Amino acid sequence: MKPLERLKQWFGQHARSAVTSLGQLKRRPAASFMTTAVIGIALALPTGFLLLMDNLEAATAGWEGNPRASIFLADGLTPDNQRDLLERIQRFNEVTATELITPQAALAEFEQHAGMEETLALLDENPFPAVIVAELNAALGTLAADQLITRTQALAGVDQVRVDRVWLQRLTAVLQLANRGTVLIGLLLGLTVVLVVGNTIRLDIENRRSEIEITKLIGGTDAFVRRPFLYTGLWYGVSGGVLATLILALTMALLAGPARELTTLYGSGFRLIGPGVGGTFTLLLGGILLGLIGAWVAVGRHLAAIEPQ
Repeated sequence: MKPLERLKQWFGQHARSAVTSLGQLKRRPAASFMTTAVIGIALALPTGFLLLMDNLEAATAGWEGNPRASIFLADGLTPDNQRDLLERIQRFNEVTATELITPQAALAEFEQHAGMEETLALLDENPFPAVIVAELNAALGTLAADQLITRTQALAGVDQVRVDRVWLQRLTAVLQLANRGTVLIGLLLGLTVVLVVGNTIRLDIENRRSEIEITKLIGGTDAFVRRPFLYTGLWYGVSGGVLATLILALTMALLAGPARELTTLYGSGFRLIGPGVGGTFTLLLGGILLGLIGAWVAVGRHLAAIEPQ
């Protein structure tokens, strides 16, 4: 047989098995839907949690990097005095970068983000003080940070010092823990999908025992008998991946409105991050792999035990 004819025959056999297994699923829609629903939910839950972590990280992306100190300068300082303080703070070993925000720049930025130009125009003077934003060393400990605050507070012309980002460091640690927990949950749910598909295929094998015995009796190989069950697992994986994608899309649609209102109130340009094309493809591929693994395990374990009498 020529290679091209052999390839056509191989493709035809697989196409018939794929169509036959899909027809088997259509003959029992209730049971097929229940299995698909379990797979879809098992895939959507960890993926949804990972998307939640990604959105939280994106929402805090504006504060990424080293911790910062906001140094509020006293009123009445001249621009030269402000620059002198900036240079002195730049020489601190704990400081990696500095930026001077003048009262005029602070007012302009507030007007841009808050949209309160008319209200601010009623004020007789600029209410914003000059601020030096100092980026601190990432390895700076709590004791060293307290010492830096005391030393900076003692400088002439400094009104107040605030070291922020401690809450963000805690949030980052929580996100890392949540990510690892989500991966672990995803692995457990993936194992659940394998077991569900394997049990479904096992029941299918038992229901078709007589058909399998007759097929083997007339010379059907194990590969020939195994093929439709593997395609059944594949179809379960595909349908479960599609259902998981629909669940995530519906969830994103329900959360988009409240998220948009929240970001508008805070003057942020943040938008919810969805799975995208790559994430959807990965979800479908994951469903297919889990379905095939479950089917392969079930077929390998139970099919060999069926022999014609």
